[in-house]
Amino acid sequence: MCGIVGVFDLAGKREFSRELISRMNETQFHRGPDEGGIHIEPGVGFGHRRLSIIDLSSGQQPLFNEDGSVVVTYNGEIYNFPELSEELKACGHQFKTHCDTEVIVHAWEEWGEACVERFRGMFAFAIWDRNQQTLFLARDRLGIKPLFYTALPDGSLAFSSELKALKTLDNLPREIDPTSIEDYFTFGYVPEPKTIFKDVYKLRPGYTLLIKHGSSVIEPKEYWDIPFTPVDYDSEESLKAELIERMRNAVDVRMVAEVPLGAFLSGGVDSSAIVAMMAQLQEKPVHTCAIGFDVKQFNETEFAKQVADQYKTDHFEGLVGSDDFDLLDTLADLYDEPYADSSAIPTYRVCQLAKKQVTVALSGDGGDENFAGYRRYRWHMNEEKLRAAIPLSVRKPIFGMLGKLYPKADWAPRVFRAKTTFQGLARSSVEAYLHTVSLLSEEQRDQLFSDKLKTALKGYKSIEVFNEYVAKAPTQDPLSLIQYLDMKTYLVGDILTKVDRASMAHALEVRVPLLDHKFIEWVSGLPSNLKLKGQEGKYALKKSLEPYLPNDVLYRAKMGFGVPLAKWFRGPLKEKVNESLLGDTIRQSGLFNMEFIEQVIKQHQSGARDYSVIIWTLLMFNAFLERELDITA
Repeated sequence: MCGIVGVFDLAGKREFSRELISRMNETQFHRGPDEGGIHIEPGVGFGHRRLSIIDLSSGQQPLFNEDGSVVVTYNGEIYNFPELSEELKACGHQFKTHCDTEVIVHAWEEWGEACVERFRGMFAFAIWDRNQQTLFLARDRLGIKPLFYTALPDGSLAFSSELKALKTLDNLPREIDPTSIEDYFTFGYVPEPKTIFKDVYKLRPGYTLLIKHGSSVIEPKEYWDIPFTPVDYDSEESLKAELIERMRNAVDVRMVAEVPLGAFLSGGVDSSAIVAMMAQLQEKPVHTCAIGFDVKQFNETEFAKQVADQYKTDHFEGLVGSDDFDLLDTLADLYDEPYADSSAIPTYRVCQLAKKQVTVALSGDGGDENFAGYRRYRWHMNEEKLRAAIPLSVRKPIFGMLGKLYPKADWAPRVFRAKTTFQGLARSSVEAYLHTVSLLSEEQRDQLFSDKLKTALKGYKSIEVFNEYVAKAPTQDPLSLIQYLDMKTYLVGDILTKVDRASMAHALEVRVPLLDHKFIEWVSGLPSNLKLKGQEGKYALKKSLEPYLPNDVLYRAKMGFGVPLAKWFRGPLKEKVNESLLGDTIRQSGLFNMEFIEQVIKQHQSGARDYSVIIWTLLMFNAFLERELDITA
C-alpha cells in the first residue's frame, strides 16, 4: 500500500520543481515509509511513497515500460497480476520485475483505457504516456483506495492519495463548498465526488479520467457499476456451497504477501467468516487481532475468542478505555476534511494493534452492504410495506402531523420510537431512507445553519446525493436500491475512508475480500429474500457459514464499534465542548446559529436530551476549521 501524488500541465510543458513534488510526497510518508520516488519531465511530475508488500527487492516507483515512454505511480494491489503478466508476456511485453505495478504499465500499452476492466483488486493510479501525450487516472470499482484531484488556476492538474498533499500547494482553491457542509451534517462525511473545498474532487469509485495534453476537458468516465443481475441457482443448498466457494476464492487471492499477514477479528459474522476461510487456506495459524472495550455492552472479545479458539489462531487482544478521547486532534489531522464517524477511534486502535504483529490484515468490511446486515434495512423494509399500501398523498399529511405531535424518544430503542416511524411514513421511500441515515435531520440542520449559510446553499438539500444515484440505479427492488445507495455513499465515504486513513496512519495494508468485485457481482444478483429473510439480515451468508462458525457468533445481536459519546460530553469532555463549540472559531465562521448550539449543549449536559451525535459532528467540523484557519492565516 502506498501514497501517490502528481502534477500535470494541461496546455504547456513547464518544468515542475523537484521541491514541489517532494513536498507533496512527504505529507504522505505514513502511507509508504519504506521507499520514496520522484519522476519529473517537461509538463509532468509524479511522486510515490512505498509500503513494500510484494517483490520487496524491486518494484520501486514511479515505474516505466521498456523504453521509458510510459510511467505509472500506483497505490494498491492487483491480485490477478500473475495471470495478467503471463497474458501480456504472450503479447510480447517484457517484464523487469515480479510486482503487480509493472502489469499496469504493460496493460495500458496493450489495452488502453480498458486495462482497468482486467484488474481484480484495489487501486488508484496515474499513468503518463509520453507518446500519446495522455494522463490517465483510475480508481478501483468500490473506492477502497482514495484519489483526489483538482484543476489549478495556473492551468495545471494535481492529484494525490490524501487531501493533505494538495493542501501543500500555494494555489489550491480553498473556498469551502456550502453544499459540502449540508452533506457533511447529513451524512457525517462529504460524499463523492465532492470534497469540503469547491473545485477539489474525489475520483468516484469505478471511474477513470483521461486527459489529452492541450485539452481542458476534465470529464471522469464510469467503467463499472454493481449489476444486480439475477443469478441462477438450483437450490438453497447449492447456493450456499457456491457462496462459500466464491468467498474462499476472494480470500485466497488476497493472501499473497512477502510480509506478515493476518486478519481483524471483531467477533462479528463478517470478520469471523474471513478468518474461517483463511484457516482453511493455510497450514500455519492465522494471526488475528481484536479490540475490546472496558464497557461490557460494547465488548465483543469473548466472541472473537470463540472463533480464535476454534481455528487455533495466533490471537492478540487490546483494550480501549471508555475515556480514550485523546485521539480527537489526531483524527482531525488524519482525515483532512470534516469526518464524524466516532468509531474512527477504535478503528485507529485496532490498526495500531495489528501493525505490531502484521503488515497486511484482511477485514470483513462490506458484509453488511452486500448481505443486508444493517438493522436499518429491516426498519426500512417494514415501513416499505406500509408505504406500498397507502399512497404518499394520503400518508404525507396524516403521518406528517403525527410525526410533529408525537413526543421524541431518543432514549428508546428504534422500534419504539413512533415519532421516527411516523416521519418515515410521511416521506417517499428515498426521502425516508435519507432521514434514517442522517446524523442531523433536515429540521435540525435548518435550526443549526445560519441565514448566511442557507442563502449560500441556494435551496440545495442532501437528498440530491441520493436522487442522482437513484436515477441511474440498475435495480428498482426496494432492498437492493438502498443497498446500492449505501455502496455508493456510506461504504466509500465513511467505512472505507475510515479504514484507509486509520490503517495508513500505521503503514498497515488492509485487504477487503467481501468487496471483491467478482464476488459482489454475484451476490448483488441474489434474491432480496435470501439477504433479508423476515427479520434476519445476512440470511444466506449466515446459513452458509453454519458449518464453520458457532451459533453465538452467527445469530447474536449486532454490537458494532460503540463509543460512549454522551458520557464523555457530560463528563471529561464537558469543558472541551464548551470551549470549542462556543469559541471564536465556530462563532466567527458565520455558518451556524449560535443560539441553537448553546441550547443543544445545555440540554445535553443537563441530561434532558441526548445530543451527543450533533455535538460530535460539530466538534469534528470545528477541528477542521481550526486547522484550516491555521494553514491559511
